[in-house]
Amino acid sequence: MMMMIRSELDSTLSEVDDDERYGLSWRLAVETNNTERPWKTVPLRCYKHVENYMVGGQYQLDMNIIVDQIVFYAKSHIPVPSNKDAWIFDVDDTCISNVPYYKANRFGCEPFDSTMFKAWINKGMCPANPVILRLFKTLIQRGFKVFLVTGRYEETLAKITTDNLHNQGFIGYQRLILRSGEYKGMSAVKYKSSIRKEIENEGYRIWGNVGDQWTDLQGDSLGNRTFKLPNPMYCIS
Repeated sequence: MMMMIRSELDSTLSEVDDDERYGLSWRLAVETNNTERPWKTVPLRCYKHVENYMVGGQYQLDMNIIVDQIVFYAKSHIPVPSNKDAWIFDVDDTCISNVPYYKANRFGCEPFDSTMFKAWINKGMCPANPVILRLFKTLIQRGFKVFLVTGRYEETLAKITTDNLHNQGFIGYQRLILRSGEYKGMSAVKYKSSIRKEIENEGYRIWGNVGDQWTDLQGDSLGNRTFKLPNPMYCIS
């Protein structure tokens, strides 16, 4: 009897270990942009891995490493920024976090529900990503002009987004740019490329571009360097 129980336990632990290994490999493929895109949901067997990654401390450790590299780059390459030296930041899951929403929806294992997600956004309760807030304040203090560029629609979400950002400490940026009607239906890459091009046409030099989606960092007018933040919860095409 004891040997049978031990065998069943060993089998269960093996399955858990296999899922964790699979989750590690799947997350690596996602972050290196090597998966078929756009993927729609997180594989069910990756649920516990993604949950542990996002809320167990490793996500914040990874973010800190990336931000330390960004700060080093900003200080070593542009020691005295002018009033036309700019940075681009994405908003969702870059500046402010949707982890509370995804925690309630099995961290991306559930199909995306735009109505539920919009209801979450309209609560104005997205917490700051503390690591990115640190970066934001550092760049502002050094004299960079920070532009926040989001795919949220201007017509319906401008005020709640502005208030949410301000309430979480994102104050002093050059401009918050939301998707206006003329960009409705346009892909994220084309939309954000167009906005970056407009910023450059105003005479700004984009030194860095920070986002959690590959679509934040593809296309035209990317700037001198791009910095990808981890996000294994969802994929925007």
